[in-house]
Amino acid sequence: MKATRKIVLFVLSSLFFLMVGQTSHAASTMTVNEAMNQWNGTKVTVEGYIVGVPTSVNDVEQSNFSSNYALALADDSNETNSNEMILVKLDSEYRSQFGLMNNPSLFGEKIVVTGTRDDYFSRDGVEYVSSIQKVSNSNGGDSSDEGDSSDGTSTGSGYYSSVDGLSGSALKQELHNLIDDHTELSYSDVWGALRNTDEDPTNANNVLLLYSGNSISKYENGGYVDEWNREHVWAKSHGDFGTSRGAGTDIHHLRPTDVSINSSRGNLDFDNGGGPLDEAPSNSYDSDSFEPRDEVKGDVARMVFYMAVRYEGGNGEPDLEVASYTGTSGPQLGKLSTLLQWHEQDPVSQTEIRRNEIIHSDYQGNRNPFIDHPEYVDLIW
Repeated sequence: MKATRKIVLFVLSSLFFLMVGQTSHAASTMTVNEAMNQWNGTKVTVEGYIVGVPTSVNDVEQSNFSSNYALALADDSNETNSNEMILVKLDSEYRSQFGLMNNPSLFGEKIVVTGTRDDYFSRDGVEYVSSIQKVSNSNGGDSSDEGDSSDGTSTGSGYYSSVDGLSGSALKQELHNLIDDHTELSYSDVWGALRNTDEDPTNANNVLLLYSGNSISKYENGGYVDEWNREHVWAKSHGDFGTSRGAGTDIHHLRPTDVSINSSRGNLDFDNGGGPLDEAPSNSYDSDSFEPRDEVKGDVARMVFYMAVRYEGGNGEPDLEVASYTGTSGPQLGKLSTLLQWHEQDPVSQTEIRRNEIIHSDYQGNRNPFIDHPEYVDLIW
């Protein structure tokens, strides 16, 4: 009996130390090869060199990068065999900082990625990334640049260099030149884009609605009551651009909103005053204007200012202008003095910064300059 008890205790002790050893190993930094040998669903922290962008099961771009959606890592910075690479899916908050299309100089850099082992492109991969840290640079020096949903932008030092020293109409024209000629989405593509740009940061299955602030399933979209649809902040009848590619699908001013609230806003100008909206009492409206809740007044103003700079009448596009009054018609939207006030009282938020990054890196390739540089508003208007 004593001998049997000793054997049982020995086996249990061995299992305990084996489990502790495995847990400790899983929590420590792994090589790419070690991470590739982990089970799917295992939390991993893997260190490797950025060696390309995966584009299909067997293809990894190692130059002329075409997207920011994923990275290929290897234990050797000169690796060319895709079978020796692990594929890292980049969620939206990491693409502007670590995507190779935006940051080709990161090719060959060593990073540490924490995420979950899961196949990507039917290959060994890491998804659901929670952190990315750059641990070496091209000169072999140590760095601690950690990637998260930070407030930095990917504009680069030269993005706005051409507007230095400008003001008034000259600044407005040069900003137009910078943000013109972007990628244009179809109206059906807007659904998927908004699911990404307006994702609820506390619930990845939901989007946040602009006017109510409610969080609702990404897929409860459509035209029925209690669903969300695509609100044109610059009302599409104010320029008669409809839902065609261009102003009608520019997601810098399209936002998810409750169907009923969208209907109440209609094509009203923006101004203070009116009675509370039944569906969202923090918003108000009357016969000629709509006042959004305080938390997004600046957001609305900066979207309107963007539209007035982006669309100036060239190439058959509408020539949009911010008017100094309400009750506007044609390609005008008011009210300028109120929008300027809202811009000042509701500063740029993290939501706007994140949204601007995603639109620039993943969809249109252009930016809202009044989010990056709020001071431009006063220099123009």
